[in-house]
Amino acid sequence: MTSPMTYPDAQLREILKTTQTIAVVGVSMNPVRPSYYVARYLGLKGYTVIPVNPGHAGKTLFDSQVKASLSEIDQPVDMVDIFRRSEAVPPIVDEALAHFADLKTIWMQIGVEHAAAAAKAEARGVTVIQNRCPKIEYQRLFGELRMGGFATGVISSKL
Repeated sequence: MTSPMTYPDAQLREILKTTQTIAVVGVSMNPVRPSYYVARYLGLKGYTVIPVNPGHAGKTLFDSQVKASLSEIDQPVDMVDIFRRSEAVPPIVDEALAHFADLKTIWMQIGVEHAAAAAKAEARGVTVIQNRCPKIEYQRLFGELRMGGFATGVISSKL
């Protein structure tokens, strides 16, 4: 995997400010898994989070029914956040582009990249962010991330 891609802070901030509904593909029901706590965090920040995982379809997570696939979602989605291996990305991107006419962003989590799928989405006018986490970027850009990556909530002048 390459190093994290470079995206202007202004672009990331705009995505996070204008996004309302996020489909999280590959979300886990296990609270210690990153896909669970990232999705939970985004929901707590006011985003509508739609969990997508065929292994948990029909169950309830964060007051929403887990969908088996993106094509089961019957409302507009602004962002598809992908928590799957890089080789699984192309069919997810294809389904997202086919199902969501007004999709604005495809976001691939840390460690997830696929140049061809990204190019296909970008050719359709969809912004693609790869190898980044929206939770970390939200915390970094909106002042929640402290030294060491922890949101301590403690204000101190000591280093």
